[in-house]
Amino acid sequence: MSASPVGGMVTTTVDNLANWGRKSSLWPALFGLACCAIEMMATGGARFDMARFGSEVFRASPRQADLMIVAGRVSAKMAPAVRQIYEQMPGPKWVIAMGACASCGGVFNNYAIVQGVDLIVPVDVYVAGCPPNPEALLEGFQILQKKIMAGVPNPPDPMSYAPEVVSDPNFGRTR
Repeated sequence: MSASPVGGMVTTTVDNLANWGRKSSLWPALFGLACCAIEMMATGGARFDMARFGSEVFRASPRQADLMIVAGRVSAKMAPAVRQIYEQMPGPKWVIAMGACASCGGVFNNYAIVQGVDLIVPVDVYVAGCPPNPEALLEGFQILQKKIMAGVPNPPDPMSYAPEVVSDPNFGRTR
């Protein structure tokens, strides 16, 4: 927070104070799809301690979460559920794509797997790896916190510029 002491008082802007509160209390939605979810669970454990960033509680309800960590591959059948969970989250909300499968489909270049979750929801931070280790997720988490503190806006929603892709992420392919 860029606060400056003035006559024994600390002053700041309301935006800085709100962004500090947002970055210090991100509550991720409980949403693991594949092997990356094991690493995401390890990040919440005692060894890596995601709680030091104010995120010790994974929320089971999207209405109580402001961060979606898409951990793993998204199948074409799961894509509408991912979008629905994203739409149920209150704003402001953020998305981390964890792993190669969530970022670009990974090694699964076929009709059943969505080739990047950014075709379904706007992604703020991509975490590389197959699967990425908990340290990589924590680094992605810190990058997101810096973006929030700097007031960087969310990327555009794919629904606004490509609604046909959001409704059918595999472009009608059946094979």
